Amino acid sequence: MSDIPSNAGANRPKIIVLDDDPTGSQTVHSCPLLLRWDVESLIAGLLDPSPLVFILTNTRSRSATEAEQVTRAVCRNLQQALRQAQIQTYLLISRSDSTLRGHYPLETDAIAQELGPFDAHFLVPAFLEGGRITIDGTHYIQANGHRTPVHKTEFARDPVFGFSHSDLPHYVAEKTQGKIAAEQVQGIRLKALRPQTGEPGEGRKLLRSQLQQLQHNTCVAVDVEHQSDLDTFAAAVLEAAAQGKRFLFRSAASLLTSLANLPPQPVRPEAMAQYVRSHRPGLVLVGSYVQKTTQQLAALLKLDDVLGIELNVARLQAHPDQADALRQAISEQIQQCCDRNLTPVVYTSRAVLSFQSSDEQLAFGRNISALLVAIVQRLPADIGFLISKGGITSNDTLSQALALGQVRLLGQIIPGVCIVKTEPEHAQFPDLPVVLFPGNVGEEESLAIAYRRLRPVQPR
Repeated sequence: MSDIPSNAGANRPKIIVLDDDPTGSQTVHSCPLLLRWDVESLIAGLLDPSPLVFILTNTRSRSATEAEQVTRAVCRNLQQALRQAQIQTYLLISRSDSTLRGHYPLETDAIAQELGPFDAHFLVPAFLEGGRITIDGTHYIQANGHRTPVHKTEFARDPVFGFSHSDLPHYVAEKTQGKIAAEQVQGIRLKALRPQTGEPGEGRKLLRSQLQQLQHNTCVAVDVEHQSDLDTFAAAVLEAAAQGKRFLFRSAASLLTSLANLPPQPVRPEAMAQYVRSHRPGLVLVGSYVQKTTQQLAALLKLDDVLGIELNVARLQAHPDQADALRQAISEQIQQCCDRNLTPVVYTSRAVLSFQSSDEQLAFGRNISALLVAIVQRLPADIGFLISKGGITSNDTLSQALALGQVRLLGQIIPGVCIVKTEPEHAQFPDLPVVLFPGNVGEEESLAIAYRRLRPVQPR
């Protein structure tokens, strides 16, 4: 990336990411992920030499009330931490789903009220590694040469975070219930991000001018088709921030690549097997229920060194008192798999259940997560690695099952899928590599590829 101003070093803002599940670090590496947000932990993260720090709030798994409470608590502690760490220049990113699911505008409103005022908040949902792009203000999912407006996908029918517009200005109007009208949403279009004919740099001058004129937390939707578009946008944002402009972002992960401007990750994706403990079998934990996950699960289960273990969620819904018996049965099956040098794949049944309300669905999701947490806590002590499929599942694996306060990001094992490692002093699973695999990322074979990179085919 060459567009970052050469004088950005001294005044370069710290990039602070409030991540609504732990998969937003899926395009960067070598930075801390904080699972606790007490002032002391935040100070340590802010003073880390990495240009960015993630605070994993897991708000997408919470009710609106809980999400707001958590966001405000983080911001209030962050305000103290910034002051004590003597950090004055920073960028705040509310990282969320590239398919527009999540507590918007609740989270950005809470951040603005606690840490504002801001001159603008930018919507940048493009996630290029997952084929999410925005053109002329409309957000698409691109796959196999086809572009589908995101409101026509399964993600728009999410029972908790559903929506009916791919056009970002109208999405904003829908989600804010008209408090921000579609015509009030400004846009940064591709023509402003790309070299134009005529005077060199004229487009960038116009972009810089537009950023300087923003005030009163104006909502701005940003077009992105290629990483170079984000490079140009990030360069202009960093320059404006160095000159005193205060910006807030609601974005997917690709923006962070351009803002952080990191060198290549230390270990290549194909070489990640070096992190596996004693070349032992691992565990693949699948909590995500979206169609892409189901397809990837089916491809993984075709491999001859894995064994599927289904967690029947309908049974748990009908008989919640049987959770411990389910856990015990699954734990026994996991041990039997490992004894046979096979990798168990524990997955929630694929049937879609019905609920009377979104809060009831979220509550049941927490029950499922609690059961998966209990399964991880009782894994064989010599397990070689862990792959966690699904954002909420991954958060609970890190924060509850492994009881981690923070973890350092190693990098990406496939595009858009990150890998971390527990600390050497971890009481139960020291130096355990953990893959955080979003539910809606990758192609049909991606989960199997990630698995194979940790568990190569053994010569016979």
